[in-house]
Amino acid sequence: MIRNACTKWRILLQSVTVILLLHPLTAGAAQEAATGGGGRPWWFWPLILFVFCFVLGIIAVLAGVGGGVLYVPLVSGFFPFHIDFVRGAGLMVALAGALAAGPGLLRRNLASLRLALPVALIASVCSIFGAMLGLYLSRLNPDIVQTCLGAAIVGIAVLLLVSKNTEKPVVTKQDALGLALGIRGAYLDEATRERVDWKTHRTLLGLVLFVFIGLLAGMFGLGAGWANIPVLNLVMGVPLKISVATSKFLLSITDTSAAWIYMNKGCVIPLMAIPSILGLMFGSFVGVRLLSIAKPKFIRYMVILVLFFAGFKAMDKGLGLGIMG
Repeated sequence: MIRNACTKWRILLQSVTVILLLHPLTAGAAQEAATGGGGRPWWFWPLILFVFCFVLGIIAVLAGVGGGVLYVPLVSGFFPFHIDFVRGAGLMVALAGALAAGPGLLRRNLASLRLALPVALIASVCSIFGAMLGLYLSRLNPDIVQTCLGAAIVGIAVLLLVSKNTEKPVVTKQDALGLALGIRGAYLDEATRERVDWKTHRTLLGLVLFVFIGLLAGMFGLGAGWANIPVLNLVMGVPLKISVATSKFLLSITDTSAAWIYMNKGCVIPLMAIPSILGLMFGSFVGVRLLSIAKPKFIRYMVILVLFFAGFKAMDKGLGLGIMG
């Protein structure tokens, strides 16, 4: 197992090295993405992105949110990159975390395929249309996307502030749609060593909400963990552990669908995506170690304040008000 892990890391580092050796080909794209580079060397912005995303990865783990929902508003607001490139990199950031966690969650019987497949079908199709709509609006007027992104981020901050997850929701009777789709299951609660059986209700409402989640995820490159968990847990009555695990697995499907649209349009630049992904990965490792001594509640409220600030800044930038600099 250790040998396989070392081999995977060696292949990853070799791939990064190859791309960095080809920097004359990608540096031009990076300079095109940046509008205010100021004549700095090609490695300046990748290095800054790596350090920034390393800190972001730590905060994301401690706050219990995905990296994509923090990455897009903060990078688009404080870095001189075009919004299309930021959204493309944001989807790759969210996708990398989901692909790393998905297989383990399935092996532990926490991520439910019966729950994930119908939801993923709806969300992934809608994320494709969302990505196409976002790129069209960006060509029409980038400020429209920036303003809508700010409004979406403020809405996400409000959702995180008011939502109270339920560990084991009580579902007395499964609805007809959930019963027809066979969305039910059981898992072993390791804390209490008891078998927990679960089923869904309000399944149709949950599936309708995933239409909007997919559109927003594709349009803004945010991933969708911020919305997946409340809908699965609070609306459909899925236990929190299953909701979190299935949400993580869902991102590997939904974000892949939207990411292909951005890649096809040339909006995924290696010199932006790779340092961002590596920074968040290494930051997540550190965040997991700090989780036992940190105060997640304080970090969560701090992240909500940061999202409010980033959202208002994005709207200010999109509307051209100049209030927040």
